[in-house]
Formats: sequence, C-alpha cells, structure tokens
Amino acid sequence: MLSEVPDPALDELGRTEGGPDTLALLVHDQDTRRLLLLRALLDAADAADPRVCSPEQKARLKDDWALLTEAEDTPRSAGPRGAPSARDRIRYPLTGPWALRCLRGLDRAEGTAEPDEARRLALDLAHFSALAAVSAARAGIPFTTRLTAHDGTLNLPSLGSLGTAPSDDVHVEVVARDGWMRLRRHGGADVVVFLENGFGAWSGSRAWTPAHALPGLTPEAAPMPLDDLDPYRTGSEPRHRTQSGPTTLDDAERKRWLMAWSGTAAVLRTGGAHRLTEALALLRCLVPLEMPPGAEARGGCSATRREAFGALLTSTPPTSAAFAATVVHELQHAKLSALSDAVVLHQGDGRARYFAPWRPDPRPYDGLLQGAYAHLALADFFQRRALSVPSRAESAWTQYSRYRVQVGAVLPVLVGSPDLTARGRRFVDQMVVAYERMDAHPAPRGHTARAEAYVSAVRTLWTQRQSSTTRPNE
Repeated sequence: MLSEVPDPALDELGRTEGGPDTLALLVHDQDTRRLLLLRALLDAADAADPRVCSPEQKARLKDDWALLTEAEDTPRSAGPRGAPSARDRIRYPLTGPWALRCLRGLDRAEGTAEPDEARRLALDLAHFSALAAVSAARAGIPFTTRLTAHDGTLNLPSLGSLGTAPSDDVHVEVVARDGWMRLRRHGGADVVVFLENGFGAWSGSRAWTPAHALPGLTPEAAPMPLDDLDPYRTGSEPRHRTQSGPTTLDDAERKRWLMAWSGTAAVLRTGGAHRLTEALALLRCLVPLEMPPGAEARGGCSATRREAFGALLTSTPPTSAAFAATVVHELQHAKLSALSDAVVLHQGDGRARYFAPWRPDPRPYDGLLQGAYAHLALADFFQRRALSVPSRAESAWTQYSRYRVQVGAVLPVLVGSPDLTARGRRFVDQMVVAYERMDAHPAPRGHTARAEAYVSAVRTLWTQRQSSTTRPNE
C-alpha cells in the first residue's frame, strides 16, 4: 500500500462521494504506482537476457530516460506556455497500458519468444523513445533523434501521428527546436509540426494527423484530450461483452462529441456538486469507441481500464445527459479500483456465482461489488436530478427507481459476505448508509413497483438459466 487511506476518506468513498482531499489521495497513489511501473519496466529491460532485450535496445532506453529526466528537470517556463511536464506525460492514463504490456512481454519472452512476439516487444519498447521525445519538445529542449514509424505510422503521444508512404517500419529523424519539430522521412518531404499549448500540434502537411482535445469541463479546467490516436488506448480484448474496439473520429463525429461534452458539466451539477468535483479531479482523457451493433438502443458502450486510471472509454455519446450518466458510472469503477489498489476490501475467491440484476451472467464477489457501487452512485445521481430538474423528473425517477432496486437486491449479499475485511465491511456499511439515505425522498407511486417487478422477472430468468446449467461445486 503506497498511501494510507484514513477512515473518513474510506467513509466518503463508501457513500460514492469523495471530497477534494480524498480524491487527491487516490490520484497521488495512482500516479506513484505509474511512476513505479515505469521504473520496474526499465529495471526489467536492463536485467533481461540479451536475446530478449539487446544491448542496443538497453542503451536506447537509458538514453531516452536521460532525455526524459532532463525534460523533467527543465524549468516549466522554458517550454511552451501551459505545456505539461515530463512527469505529466508519464502520468497520462494510456502510459499505464503501454508499460504493463512491455513488462508482460519481457516476462513472457525469457529468450524463447517467437519472431512475432519479439517484434511486438521491440515496437513496444521503442515507444518509450517517442514518449521521451515529446516530453523534451514540450520542455523546450533542443534535440535531434531518430524514431521509427511502425506499420506506416509514427505516433507522438499528445501531439499527433505522422503517416509514411510505406506501410512497414520506417526511420524518421526528428529535429526539435523552440516550439516546433521537423520530421524527416526517407523518400518523403519534411513535415514541420508546431506544438500547441497543453495538447496537440498542427502542420500544413496532409501526412500529419493532429491529436484533438475538447474544451475543459469547466472554463477553468484544462482541455480534455479526445484520444483516438494512441496505439495503447484499448486492450487487445474488450473488458466485457458490450465493449467495442477503438475508432478514429472524423470531423462530424468530433462535433457530436463536442455538442454532448459542452453540456455535461451542467448536467453533472444537477446530480450533485460532488459529481462534477470527481470528474474534474479524476478524468484525464476520453477514448472514443466504435458503436457496437445494436448498442444504440442501450445508449452505446463505455468502460474504464484499471491500468489506465483517468481514462474513460466510450462510444459517441448521444446527449449531454447520457454523457454525464456515463461519467458518473465509469468514474465509480475508477474510484473503487484505485481504492482496491490501496486497501484490501475483501478476500473473495473470484468464482462467478452471484446474481446481479444488471447482468445475465453470474458475477464474482468483486464484480458484484463493482456493479453495485456504480449503480448506487447512479441512483443518487438520478434522484438528485429528479428533485432539481422538474422538466426531467419523470424520466429521472424511472432511472432512479431501477438503479436503487437493483442495488437493494444485492446489498444483503455484499453486507453478509464473510470474505469482507474489517475495512471492507466499513466501506460496505457506508454503501448501506447512502442507500438508506435515499428514503428521505421516495419516488412517486408506481415507479418503485415497476422497478421491483422488473428485477423480480430478471431474477426468475437468471435462476432458470442457472438451474439448467451444470455447475459443479456450487
């Protein structure tokens, strides 16, 4: 455990809340873990068999680390105004999946990697050169280096990507000076890109695709990266059955994102000021996903990744209200995952055997806890929406009733589990406090009855499905 979570902070989080200090504690813990992950990666590469990580690769990693360290030590005033620091680049959510993939590749290889695996690991390790180059350019450090465009694309995280004519690996010389970079490709014209404040870079070349960002969630907030370029933005496999793969946005889709995003802060406020507070504290980038077939009726798909704390993955949101609900939902997963990294809440064995009214399949205890926690926050969000926005009250009460009844159906299982630790029991007890607190403002007659009938029907179908399936040791 890197950070001690005091009881008052644990209580806030148990109620799906979290003041600025509590949220800052989670953020600091996750940032520290990401820095340690990078250090572990560099140590693993240095100790690796030369057949896994060659002496040339090890030397390049050390050179890149030296450049990154120089960027971190450079006074912020030396770089473009408003530019993030080198440490900010390492803390960027999508750096986590990259570093973890490199570590796994080094561990898996052990000198016996297949050619495809060896090439993939080499490409992953080479990505560190691009991270270091971007950090140095942001810091205003003049340098010249050579990077490699893989499969016809050179990605420069937070700046954009360069397309090369050949579709295979191509070396690109990078010359960086004060606020601009010159990219030289064999057989192609030089491409000059100019760094923008905070995120993105522009160029007159059609070979350059700039990284995009939405305006800050509030006027005082930094721009929000809308990252559809980073090669590590999604995992190789979807986290769950409704998630799709990554997508690259066109101008029309980016406008749809902007329209939905522009009203999200106002909707979050109607669901409680703490919802906007947690979004400002935790959300660091948005990753567009393709709309899965048939998902329009469900409002699309969304996800978080434990190794990419601060990233929210979602298909194009249809409205600001839908976007706000997605933010509330997914940030609870991020909060609980971050808390679980710092505090052992339970000793569940991972067997999928519990009924969850929001899923057709059995869930393990941890999955049940994650789902109930997110749905509890949504119930709180929609109850506050129903009370504060009369014009949306009917729809909000319907949503509130559904989520609250779903949580009520599984809370006894969560509370009664012998697998809870002492701190986990305190956390779950606070979930009960939040659940019971909603009784002060019940939904209008009929909403709860319909929600209970729905959950009862779902439970019956689930039970029938389980009884028709052979489940040993249950």
